[in-house]
Amino acid sequence: MAIKQASVTEAHALQQKGHTYVDVRSTPEFEQGHPAGAVHVPLLDVDEDFGQMAPNPDFVRVMSANFAPDAPLLIGCQMGGRSQRAAQILESFGFSNVTNVRGGFGGARDPMTGRADPGWVDAGLPVDTTTPEGASYRELVAKADADK
Repeated sequence: MAIKQASVTEAHALQQKGHTYVDVRSTPEFEQGHPAGAVHVPLLDVDEDFGQMAPNPDFVRVMSANFAPDAPLLIGCQMGGRSQRAAQILESFGFSNVTNVRGGFGGARDPMTGRADPGWVDAGLPVDTTTPEGASYRELVAKADADK
């Protein structure tokens, strides 16, 4: 099944109607700024031992512990590539209401078609550098660990 797609303005409207924006960018990216109200579950993150980006082995476990399989989720990243992959992974693990946010936080241009998707920042949508209580990756992991 094809993953649903939304522009950043469509995603913001859905967020206002109760969809949860899940930012799957790395921790340093998230901390520099993210869509207001977003929760953070990185698909890839900086490996503390090597300083390189590496897959997050707990991605699905943390998502499953914090969100129902039918929860309305908006999955966003920097440009839309990681979030598309994250949405596909979630769907393969039974999440049924997942939408990829085209253009992500910073915007993207399709190299094949030239179509530009403005990012969250480009669209002037609300950005935050603080994380709401219960939305940090550390807190979401703690909930997943408590559910073991």
